[in-house]
Amino acid sequence: MTEWREVRKELNISAEDENLIELEKELLRTLVQLREEKGLTQAQLAELCHVKQPVIARMESAAHSPQIDSLLKILAPLGYTLKIVPMKKKR
Repeated sequence: MTEWREVRKELNISAEDENLIELEKELLRTLVQLREEKGLTQAQLAELCHVKQPVIARMESAAHSPQIDSLLKILAPLGYTLKIVPMKKKR
């Protein structure tokens, strides 16, 4: 099995791009966690958001980068929104 380090090296992903990927992954993990904490299935959340269930599935599986309007539409029924905050500096 190929490790991420090997794939990253082959793809020549910059540290900045990798940070963006990690930020997106964290956002999507949080989205899944919020949905599960509310006890909702993807289909139930989709109904609350007025989107189709595959939209939720694609977003949660990181099949594509979510658009801000889609995130806001999905976060609202969960009782959340997006907020811009300073990032912690790595030492």
